[in-house]
Amino acid sequence: MDILERIRGGGDKPAAMETPRRPESWVEISESVSRLCSFDAGGGGAVSVKLIQDDRMAHDKLVDSFLNKFFPSGYPYSVNEGYLTYTKFRALQHFSSAMLHVLSTQSLLFAAGLRPTPAQATAVSWILKDGMQHAGKLICSGMGARMDSEPKSWRIFADVLYDFGTALDFISPLCPQLFLEVAGLGNFAKGMAVVAARATRLPIYSSFAKEGNLSDLFAKGEAISTLFNVMGIGAGIGLSSTVCSTTQGKLIIGPLLSAVHIWGVVQEMRATPINTLNPQRTAMVVADFIKSGKVSSPAELRYREDLLFPNRLIVEAGSVKVGQPLRRVLSPRHVEELRSIFPNEKFLLTQKSDKAYMVLEQSATGEDALRGWLVAAFASEMERSGAGPRDTVLNDAYQKMESVFPVFVSEVKSRGWYTGQFLDGNHSRIAYAKSE
Repeated sequence: MDILERIRGGGDKPAAMETPRRPESWVEISESVSRLCSFDAGGGGAVSVKLIQDDRMAHDKLVDSFLNKFFPSGYPYSVNEGYLTYTKFRALQHFSSAMLHVLSTQSLLFAAGLRPTPAQATAVSWILKDGMQHAGKLICSGMGARMDSEPKSWRIFADVLYDFGTALDFISPLCPQLFLEVAGLGNFAKGMAVVAARATRLPIYSSFAKEGNLSDLFAKGEAISTLFNVMGIGAGIGLSSTVCSTTQGKLIIGPLLSAVHIWGVVQEMRATPINTLNPQRTAMVVADFIKSGKVSSPAELRYREDLLFPNRLIVEAGSVKVGQPLRRVLSPRHVEELRSIFPNEKFLLTQKSDKAYMVLEQSATGEDALRGWLVAAFASEMERSGAGPRDTVLNDAYQKMESVFPVFVSEVKSRGWYTGQFLDGNHSRIAYAKSE
Protein backbone atom coordinates (compact mmCIF):
# COMPACT_ATOMS: atom_id res chain seq x y z
CA MET A 1 0.00 0.00 0.00
CA ASP A 2 1.44 3.35 -0.90
CA ILE A 3 1.90 6.35 1.43
CA LEU A 4 -0.96 8.39 -0.12
CA GLU A 5 -3.49 5.69 0.69
CA ARG A 6 -2.30 5.54 4.30
CA ILE A 7 -2.69 9.31 4.70
CA ARG A 8 -6.22 9.06 3.31
CA GLY A 9 -7.11 6.50 5.95
CA GLY A 10 -6.32 3.33 4.18
CA GLY A 11 -4.76 2.02 7.41
CA ASP A 12 -2.60 -1.01 7.45
CA LYS A 13 -5.04 -3.34 5.69
CA PRO A 14 -3.29 -5.98 3.67
CA ALA A 15 -3.04 -4.99 0.07
CA ALA A 16 -5.26 -6.83 -2.35
CA MET A 17 -3.49 -9.27 -4.58
CA GLU A 18 -2.78 -7.62 -7.93
CA THR A 19 -4.13 -9.43 -10.98
CA PRO A 20 -1.15 -10.73 -12.92
CA ARG A 21 -0.68 -9.01 -16.27
CA ARG A 22 -1.62 -10.96 -19.32
CA PRO A 23 1.52 -12.16 -21.14
CA GLU A 24 2.37 -9.96 -24.09
CA SER A 25 2.33 -11.76 -27.42
CA TRP A 26 3.23 -10.94 -30.99
CA VAL A 27 3.50 -12.57 -34.39
CA GLU A 28 6.86 -12.89 -36.13
CA ILE A 29 6.90 -13.41 -39.89
CA SER A 30 10.08 -14.74 -41.47
CA GLU A 31 10.37 -16.25 -44.93
CA SER A 32 6.55 -16.49 -45.18
CA VAL A 33 6.31 -18.52 -41.96
CA SER A 34 4.28 -16.98 -39.10
CA ARG A 35 5.10 -17.75 -35.47
CA LEU A 36 3.09 -16.66 -32.42
CA CYS A 37 5.51 -15.58 -29.67
CA SER A 38 4.70 -14.69 -26.05
CA PHE A 39 6.39 -14.34 -22.68
CA ASP A 40 5.68 -17.20 -20.30
CA ALA A 41 3.19 -16.32 -17.59
CA GLY A 42 5.51 -17.65 -14.91
CA GLY A 43 8.03 -14.83 -15.55
CA GLY A 44 11.75 -15.31 -15.88
CA GLY A 45 11.83 -13.77 -19.35
CA ALA A 46 11.32 -17.06 -21.19
CA VAL A 47 9.61 -16.87 -24.58
CA SER A 48 7.30 -19.51 -25.97
CA VAL A 49 6.98 -19.89 -29.73
CA LYS A 50 4.11 -21.53 -31.55
CA LEU A 51 3.94 -22.12 -35.28
CA ILE A 52 0.73 -20.66 -36.71
CA GLN A 53 -1.18 -22.96 -38.98
CA ASP A 54 -0.20 -22.32 -42.60
CA ASP A 55 -3.29 -22.78 -44.76
CA ARG A 56 -1.69 -21.71 -48.02
CA MET A 57 -1.97 -23.97 -51.04
CA ALA A 58 1.13 -25.93 -52.07
CA HIS A 59 1.48 -23.76 -55.19
CA ASP A 60 1.54 -20.57 -53.10
CA LYS A 61 4.10 -22.05 -50.72
CA LEU A 62 6.32 -22.96 -53.67
CA VAL A 63 6.05 -19.45 -55.17
CA ASP A 64 6.84 -17.78 -51.84
CA SER A 65 9.80 -20.10 -51.32
CA PHE A 66 11.14 -19.19 -54.77
CA LEU A 67 10.71 -15.47 -54.09
CA ASN A 68 12.53 -15.75 -50.77
CA LYS A 69 15.46 -17.56 -52.40
CA PHE A 70 15.84 -15.44 -55.51
CA PHE A 71 14.32 -12.01 -54.81
CA PRO A 72 15.26 -9.39 -52.21
CA SER A 73 13.36 -9.32 -48.91
CA GLY A 74 10.25 -7.17 -49.17
CA TYR A 75 10.00 -7.57 -52.96
CA PRO A 76 8.42 -5.79 -54.86
CA TYR A 77 8.35 -2.82 -52.45
CA SER A 78 12.08 -2.95 -51.65
CA VAL A 79 13.29 -2.43 -55.24
CA ASN A 80 12.93 0.24 -57.90
CA GLU A 81 10.79 -0.03 -61.00
CA GLY A 82 12.00 -2.41 -63.71
CA TYR A 83 13.67 -5.00 -61.48
CA LEU A 84 11.43 -7.88 -62.58
CA THR A 85 12.01 -7.12 -66.28
CA TYR A 86 15.75 -6.88 -65.62
CA THR A 87 15.71 -10.22 -63.78
CA LYS A 88 13.78 -12.08 -66.49
CA PHE A 89 16.18 -11.06 -69.23
CA ARG A 90 19.18 -11.64 -66.96
CA ALA A 91 18.01 -15.23 -66.52
CA LEU A 92 17.60 -15.64 -70.29
CA GLN A 93 21.03 -14.13 -70.89
CA HIS A 94 22.79 -16.50 -68.46
CA PHE A 95 20.90 -19.53 -69.73
CA SER A 96 21.89 -18.94 -73.38
CA SER A 97 25.43 -17.92 -72.41
CA ALA A 98 26.00 -21.15 -70.48
CA MET A 99 24.81 -23.21 -73.45
CA LEU A 100 27.20 -21.34 -75.76
CA HIS A 101 30.02 -21.95 -73.31
CA VAL A 102 29.60 -25.73 -73.34
CA LEU A 103 29.43 -25.87 -77.13
CA SER A 104 32.47 -23.61 -77.59
CA THR A 105 34.56 -25.69 -75.18
CA GLN A 106 33.69 -28.86 -77.07
CA SER A 107 34.71 -27.16 -80.32
CA LEU A 108 38.10 -26.18 -78.88
CA LEU A 109 38.79 -29.73 -77.79
CA PHE A 110 37.80 -31.03 -81.22
CA ALA A 111 40.26 -28.58 -82.77
CA ALA A 112 42.98 -29.86 -80.44
CA GLY A 113 42.41 -33.37 -81.78
CA LEU A 114 40.38 -34.66 -78.83
CA ARG A 115 36.95 -36.24 -78.94
CA PRO A 116 35.63 -35.46 -75.49
CA THR A 117 32.30 -36.32 -73.99
CA PRO A 118 30.13 -33.33 -73.00
CA ALA A 119 31.05 -33.85 -69.34
CA GLN A 120 34.78 -33.80 -70.19
CA ALA A 121 34.29 -30.60 -72.19
CA THR A 122 32.78 -28.91 -69.16
CA ALA A 123 35.59 -30.01 -66.84
CA VAL A 124 38.48 -29.05 -69.13
CA SER A 125 37.03 -25.59 -69.79
CA TRP A 126 38.70 -24.19 -66.67
CA ILE A 127 42.15 -24.94 -68.07
CA LEU A 128 41.42 -23.25 -71.38
CA LYS A 129 40.35 -20.02 -69.66
CA ASP A 130 43.89 -19.14 -68.53
CA GLY A 131 46.69 -17.51 -70.48
CA MET A 132 45.41 -15.00 -73.01
CA GLN A 133 42.28 -14.40 -70.96
CA HIS A 134 44.40 -12.85 -68.20
CA ALA A 135 45.93 -10.46 -70.73
CA GLY A 136 42.46 -9.37 -71.80
CA LYS A 137 41.51 -8.73 -68.18
CA LEU A 138 44.57 -6.53 -67.61
CA ILE A 139 43.90 -4.40 -70.69
CA CYS A 140 40.21 -3.89 -69.89
CA SER A 141 40.87 -3.03 -66.24
CA GLY A 142 42.18 0.42 -67.24
CA MET A 143 38.76 1.47 -68.56
CA GLY A 144 36.91 1.50 -65.23
CA ALA A 145 36.00 5.21 -65.27
CA ARG A 146 34.34 4.84 -68.68
CA MET A 147 32.35 1.90 -67.36
CA ASP A 148 31.12 4.02 -64.43
CA SER A 149 29.86 6.60 -66.91
CA GLU A 150 28.16 4.18 -69.32
CA PRO A 151 27.64 0.87 -67.47
CA LYS A 152 24.77 -0.21 -69.74
CA SER A 153 26.71 0.20 -72.98
CA TRP A 154 29.78 -1.51 -71.54
CA ARG A 155 27.65 -4.39 -70.26
CA ILE A 156 26.29 -4.96 -73.77
CA PHE A 157 29.80 -4.61 -75.21
CA ALA A 158 31.00 -7.26 -72.74
CA ASP A 159 28.48 -9.79 -74.03
CA VAL A 160 29.28 -8.97 -77.66
CA LEU A 161 32.96 -9.59 -76.88
CA TYR A 162 32.10 -12.85 -75.15
CA ASP A 163 30.09 -14.07 -78.13
CA PHE A 164 32.90 -13.03 -80.47
CA GLY A 165 35.29 -15.20 -78.45
CA THR A 166 32.77 -18.02 -78.54
CA ALA A 167 32.46 -17.72 -82.34
CA LEU A 168 36.24 -18.13 -82.65
CA ASP A 169 35.96 -21.27 -80.54
CA PHE A 170 33.28 -22.61 -82.88
CA ILE A 171 35.40 -22.17 -86.01
CA SER A 172 38.63 -23.48 -84.45
CA PRO A 173 38.00 -27.09 -85.67
CA LEU A 174 37.97 -25.74 -89.24
CA CYS A 175 41.59 -24.57 -88.89
CA PRO A 176 43.32 -26.94 -86.42
CA GLN A 177 46.77 -25.76 -87.56
CA LEU A 178 45.93 -22.33 -86.08
CA PHE A 179 44.45 -23.74 -82.89
CA LEU A 180 46.61 -21.74 -80.45
CA GLU A 181 46.14 -18.46 -82.31
CA VAL A 182 42.36 -18.80 -82.67
CA ALA A 183 41.79 -20.12 -79.15
CA GLY A 184 44.12 -17.47 -77.70
CA LEU A 185 42.32 -14.61 -79.43
CA GLY A 186 38.97 -16.01 -78.34
CA ASN A 187 40.03 -16.22 -74.71
CA PHE A 188 41.56 -12.74 -74.93
CA ALA A 189 38.13 -11.37 -75.94
CA LYS A 190 36.46 -13.36 -73.18
CA GLY A 191 38.93 -11.98 -70.63
CA MET A 192 37.98 -8.43 -71.54
CA ALA A 193 34.31 -9.41 -71.40
CA VAL A 194 34.65 -10.83 -67.88
CA VAL A 195 36.18 -7.61 -66.51
CA ALA A 196 33.61 -5.37 -68.21
CA ALA A 197 30.70 -7.51 -67.00
CA ARG A 198 31.92 -7.59 -63.40
CA ALA A 199 32.84 -3.90 -63.30
CA THR A 200 29.37 -2.81 -64.42
CA ARG A 201 27.53 -5.12 -62.03
CA LEU A 202 27.61 -2.83 -59.00
CA PRO A 203 26.19 0.36 -60.61
CA ILE A 204 23.45 -1.73 -62.23
CA TYR A 205 22.45 -3.40 -58.96
CA SER A 206 22.68 -0.03 -57.17
CA SER A 207 20.07 1.43 -59.51
CA PHE A 208 17.49 -1.01 -58.12
CA ALA A 209 18.35 -0.66 -54.41
CA LYS A 210 15.52 1.20 -52.71
CA GLU A 211 15.89 0.55 -49.00
CA GLY A 212 19.64 0.24 -48.49
CA ASN A 213 19.36 -3.40 -49.53
CA LEU A 214 22.23 -3.53 -52.04
CA SER A 215 23.82 -6.66 -50.52
CA ASP A 216 20.47 -8.49 -50.60
CA LEU A 217 19.96 -7.48 -54.24
CA PHE A 218 23.44 -8.62 -55.15
CA ALA A 219 23.06 -11.97 -53.39
CA LYS A 220 19.67 -12.74 -54.96
CA GLY A 221 20.85 -11.60 -58.40
CA GLU A 222 23.83 -13.94 -58.23
CA ALA A 223 21.54 -16.76 -57.10
CA ILE A 224 19.39 -16.32 -60.22
CA SER A 225 22.53 -16.20 -62.39
CA THR A 226 23.82 -19.42 -60.86
CA LEU A 227 20.50 -21.22 -61.24
CA PHE A 228 20.13 -20.40 -64.92
CA ASN A 229 23.82 -21.00 -65.64
CA VAL A 230 23.42 -24.55 -64.29
CA MET A 231 20.25 -25.03 -66.36
CA GLY A 232 22.04 -23.66 -69.43
CA ILE A 233 24.98 -26.00 -68.92
CA GLY A 234 22.57 -28.92 -68.75
CA ALA A 235 20.83 -27.82 -71.95
CA GLY A 236 24.20 -27.26 -73.62
CA ILE A 237 25.34 -30.76 -72.75
CA GLY A 238 22.12 -32.07 -74.31
CA LEU A 239 22.71 -30.07 -77.50
CA SER A 240 26.37 -31.06 -77.75
CA SER A 241 25.36 -34.72 -77.64
CA THR A 242 22.73 -34.36 -80.37
CA VAL A 243 22.26 -31.64 -82.98
CA CYS A 244 25.51 -29.86 -82.08
CA SER A 245 27.76 -32.89 -82.02
CA THR A 246 29.33 -31.66 -85.29
CA THR A 247 30.92 -28.35 -86.25
CA GLN A 248 28.19 -27.77 -88.83
CA GLY A 249 25.52 -28.13 -86.16
CA LYS A 250 27.28 -25.64 -83.92
CA LEU A 251 27.58 -23.13 -86.76
CA ILE A 252 23.78 -23.29 -87.16
CA ILE A 253 22.70 -23.28 -83.51
CA GLY A 254 25.49 -21.01 -82.24
CA PRO A 255 24.37 -17.80 -84.03
CA LEU A 256 20.78 -18.38 -82.89
CA LEU A 257 21.85 -18.74 -79.26
CA SER A 258 24.09 -15.70 -79.60
CA ALA A 259 21.21 -13.62 -80.97
CA VAL A 260 19.03 -14.63 -78.01
CA HIS A 261 21.92 -13.85 -75.65
CA ILE A 262 22.54 -10.34 -76.99
CA TRP A 263 18.82 -9.56 -77.25
CA GLY A 264 18.39 -10.62 -73.63
CA VAL A 265 21.17 -8.39 -72.32
CA VAL A 266 19.94 -5.39 -74.36
CA GLN A 267 16.44 -5.74 -72.88
CA GLU A 268 17.99 -6.25 -69.45
CA MET A 269 19.93 -2.99 -69.72
CA ARG A 270 16.98 -1.05 -71.12
CA ALA A 271 14.99 -1.98 -68.00
CA THR A 272 17.68 -0.60 -65.67
CA PRO A 273 16.86 2.87 -64.24
CA ILE A 274 20.32 4.26 -63.46
CA ASN A 275 20.02 7.54 -61.53
CA THR A 276 23.56 8.95 -61.84
CA LEU A 277 24.24 11.82 -64.24
CA ASN A 278 26.49 11.23 -67.25
CA PRO A 279 26.67 13.31 -70.47
CA GLN A 280 23.79 11.54 -72.22
CA ARG A 281 21.37 11.44 -69.28
CA THR A 282 22.16 15.04 -68.31
CA ALA A 283 21.44 16.22 -71.85
CA MET A 284 18.16 14.27 -71.94
CA VAL A 285 17.02 15.69 -68.60
CA VAL A 286 17.78 19.24 -69.76
CA ALA A 287 16.16 18.69 -73.18
CA ASP A 288 12.93 17.46 -71.57
CA PHE A 289 12.90 20.48 -69.25
CA ILE A 290 13.43 22.91 -72.14
CA LYS A 291 10.67 21.32 -74.24
CA SER A 292 8.00 20.64 -71.60
CA GLY A 293 9.09 22.31 -68.38
CA LYS A 294 9.12 18.89 -66.69
CA VAL A 295 11.93 16.66 -65.44
CA SER A 296 11.90 12.98 -66.39
CA SER A 297 12.73 10.37 -63.76
CA PRO A 298 15.36 7.64 -64.30
CA ALA A 299 12.56 5.12 -64.88
CA GLU A 300 10.98 7.33 -67.55
CA LEU A 301 14.28 7.98 -69.27
CA ARG A 302 15.68 4.43 -69.35
CA TYR A 303 14.00 3.22 -72.56
CA ARG A 304 15.06 6.35 -74.46
CA GLU A 305 18.79 6.05 -73.77
CA ASP A 306 20.94 5.30 -76.80
CA LEU A 307 22.94 2.26 -75.69
CA LEU A 308 24.89 1.88 -78.95
CA PHE A 309 25.93 5.51 -79.45
CA PRO A 310 25.76 7.10 -75.98
CA ASN A 311 27.89 10.09 -77.01
CA ARG A 312 25.40 11.44 -79.53
CA LEU A 313 24.65 15.15 -79.24
CA ILE A 314 21.12 16.35 -78.43
CA VAL A 315 20.19 19.57 -80.23
CA GLU A 316 17.45 20.58 -77.76
CA ALA A 317 20.03 20.46 -74.96
CA GLY A 318 22.48 22.71 -76.82
CA SER A 319 24.56 20.04 -78.64
CA VAL A 320 27.04 20.01 -75.76
CA LYS A 321 30.30 18.10 -76.07
CA VAL A 322 31.94 17.75 -72.66
CA GLY A 323 35.46 16.82 -71.59
CA GLN A 324 37.59 18.11 -74.46
CA PRO A 325 41.07 19.37 -73.43
CA LEU A 326 40.92 23.10 -72.68
CA ARG A 327 43.90 23.86 -74.93
CA ARG A 328 42.01 22.53 -77.95
CA VAL A 329 38.81 24.52 -77.57
CA LEU A 330 39.84 27.85 -75.97
CA SER A 331 42.62 30.39 -76.30
CA PRO A 332 44.09 32.00 -73.13
CA ARG A 333 42.29 35.31 -73.88
CA HIS A 334 39.00 33.50 -74.35
CA VAL A 335 39.41 31.69 -71.01
CA GLU A 336 39.55 34.97 -69.08
CA GLU A 337 36.57 36.32 -71.00
CA LEU A 338 34.45 33.27 -70.18
CA ARG A 339 35.48 33.29 -66.54
CA SER A 340 34.12 36.83 -66.31
CA ILE A 341 30.81 35.72 -67.89
CA PHE A 342 30.52 32.70 -65.56
CA PRO A 343 31.87 33.97 -62.23
CA ASN A 344 32.30 31.40 -59.46
CA GLU A 345 31.18 28.59 -61.78
CA LYS A 346 32.98 25.27 -62.20
CA PHE A 347 32.50 25.14 -65.95
CA LEU A 348 33.50 27.05 -69.07
CA LEU A 349 31.30 27.04 -72.15
CA THR A 350 32.10 28.10 -75.71
CA GLN A 351 30.66 27.72 -79.18
CA LYS A 352 32.45 26.25 -82.20
CA SER A 353 30.63 25.48 -85.41
CA ASP A 354 27.31 23.85 -84.44
CA LYS A 355 28.53 22.45 -81.13
CA ALA A 356 28.94 23.85 -77.62
CA TYR A 357 32.09 22.74 -75.80
CA MET A 358 31.98 22.53 -72.01
CA VAL A 359 35.06 22.10 -69.82
CA LEU A 360 34.51 21.18 -66.17
CA GLU A 361 36.72 21.82 -63.17
CA GLN A 362 38.11 18.83 -61.32
CA SER A 363 35.68 19.26 -58.40
CA ALA A 364 32.56 19.83 -60.54
CA THR A 365 29.47 17.86 -59.51
CA GLY A 366 26.28 16.89 -61.27
CA GLU A 367 24.73 20.22 -60.31
CA ASP A 368 27.59 22.11 -61.99
CA ALA A 369 27.11 20.07 -65.16
CA LEU A 370 23.37 20.77 -65.10
CA ARG A 371 24.05 24.50 -64.78
CA GLY A 372 26.38 24.47 -67.79
CA TRP A 373 23.98 22.38 -69.87
CA LEU A 374 21.09 24.72 -69.10
CA VAL A 375 23.15 27.74 -70.24
CA ALA A 376 24.02 25.94 -73.49
CA ALA A 377 20.39 24.94 -74.08
CA PHE A 378 19.05 28.44 -73.43
CA ALA A 379 21.76 29.97 -75.65
CA SER A 380 20.91 27.55 -78.47
CA GLU A 381 17.20 28.35 -78.10
CA MET A 382 17.89 32.10 -78.22
CA GLU A 383 20.12 31.66 -81.27
CA ARG A 384 17.42 29.74 -83.13
CA SER A 385 14.87 32.46 -82.30
CA GLY A 386 17.13 35.12 -83.90
CA ALA A 387 18.49 36.76 -80.75
CA GLY A 388 21.98 36.70 -82.24
CA PRO A 389 25.01 34.39 -82.44
CA ARG A 390 25.45 32.04 -79.51
CA ASP A 391 28.61 33.74 -78.26
CA THR A 392 26.73 37.01 -77.86
CA VAL A 393 23.76 35.50 -76.02
CA LEU A 394 25.76 33.52 -73.47
CA ASN A 395 25.37 36.20 -70.81
CA ASP A 396 21.58 36.39 -71.30
CA ALA A 397 21.38 32.59 -71.22
CA TYR A 398 23.40 32.53 -68.01
CA GLN A 399 21.04 35.02 -66.33
CA LYS A 400 18.05 32.94 -67.41
CA MET A 401 19.68 29.80 -66.00
CA GLU A 402 20.25 31.55 -62.65
CA SER A 403 16.56 32.44 -62.42
CA VAL A 404 15.20 28.93 -63.07
CA PHE A 405 17.93 26.73 -61.60
CA PRO A 406 16.72 26.55 -57.96
CA VAL A 407 13.34 25.19 -59.05
CA PHE A 408 14.91 22.99 -61.73
CA VAL A 409 17.49 21.31 -59.49
CA SER A 410 14.92 20.79 -56.75
CA GLU A 411 12.72 18.95 -59.24
CA VAL A 412 15.70 16.94 -60.51
CA LYS A 413 16.44 15.69 -57.00
CA SER A 414 12.81 14.98 -56.19
CA ARG A 415 12.57 12.83 -59.32
CA GLY A 416 15.31 10.55 -58.00
CA TRP A 417 18.47 11.82 -59.71
CA TYR A 418 21.75 11.84 -57.81
CA THR A 419 23.45 15.19 -58.41
CA GLY A 420 26.44 14.86 -56.10
CA GLN A 421 28.64 13.49 -58.88
CA PHE A 422 29.02 13.81 -62.64
CA LEU A 423 30.34 10.72 -64.39
CA ASP A 424 32.08 11.72 -67.60
CA GLY A 425 34.46 8.78 -67.88
CA ASN A 426 38.09 9.59 -68.58
CA HIS A 427 37.29 12.98 -70.08
CA SER A 428 39.56 15.94 -69.46
CA ARG A 429 38.94 18.30 -66.53
CA ILE A 430 40.83 21.38 -65.33
CA ALA A 431 42.20 22.69 -62.06
CA TYR A 432 43.37 26.30 -61.93
CA ALA A 433 46.81 26.87 -60.41
CA LYS A 434 46.70 28.98 -57.25
CA SER A 435 48.31 32.40 -57.64
CA GLU A 436 51.15 33.01 -55.22
